[in-house]
Amino acid sequence: MFYHDRQLQYKVRVDKPNPAFARMLQQAIGGIEGEIRVCLQYLFQAWGSRGPEKYRNMLLETGTEKISHIEMLATAVALNLEGAPTSMQEEFANDKVVGAIMGGMDPRHILSSGMAALAADSNGVPFNGSWVVGSGNIVADMYANVAAETTGRVLATRLWHMTDDPGMKDFLSFLIARDTMHQNQWMAVIEENGGLRAMPVPNSFPQSEEVQGFNYAFVSTYIGSETTEGGRWTQGTSLDGQGEFHVEKAAPLGGIPKLAPPVPGAFAQKEQMTAVDSLIGTAAAKIEGTLSGSGGKPSTES
Repeated sequence: MFYHDRQLQYKVRVDKPNPAFARMLQQAIGGIEGEIRVCLQYLFQAWGSRGPEKYRNMLLETGTEKISHIEMLATAVALNLEGAPTSMQEEFANDKVVGAIMGGMDPRHILSSGMAALAADSNGVPFNGSWVVGSGNIVADMYANVAAETTGRVLATRLWHMTDDPGMKDFLSFLIARDTMHQNQWMAVIEENGGLRAMPVPNSFPQSEEVQGFNYAFVSTYIGSETTEGGRWTQGTSLDGQGEFHVEKAAPLGGIPKLAPPVPGAFAQKEQMTAVDSLIGTAAAKIEGTLSGSGGKPSTES
């Protein structure tokens, strides 16, 4: 079950409403770096969690906290829209360009939500559930969570930099702080499950089944003859301790792919079908010859 408190998790204050900033805040709600994404990601990971119960409980708690962050951001959007013009007449009269673009405001904040937040990004694109990662592998999920929190924190810091509103800076500072904790939280789970030695993920698949010689090779696709210059990924022991990094020049080992001719029902061009007609004719001739040799009766031999 889920419960709620009517009070916000942290104070949301807007000193100078700014409809353009309300639109920017939408990215932190419904964008790929936003709170809807991480909220659903952590909850779906929890609901499908198998193994130690502590991970399920932790994910449930953090996913639920993220609902609070969506609520605060939605409040911030609404507060920034207070005082925004609902009629464009005055805007057009004062400045046609400003009126035309509504000062950077999202028209849907008037047309669709009545001066409230939307489940969309800063361009008005609705939230996309395909961004939600829940693989059932605890380490794979934690790496996905770290990536989500790092890009979310980057976004929050950019929003912090783009506003001079003291209330908004304070609120965004809170979100930035929570992202700091959550990055560390997910990395702590990775450490608890083997850290770098948990790689390759999943570590339950036998590495003996991999194509040996390629599992720790940096494949250089550069056409020049020079040797790839040294990064950590080109030499020395691999980070999981299971192999040695080395460089392999890319080479075509697979031959030229050959596909069967198009089937009649695919309706390719006649010229493409020539090979198919030829095959059908050959098959028909073989059948006819078989029937002739058996006195016109079907052969029982395959």
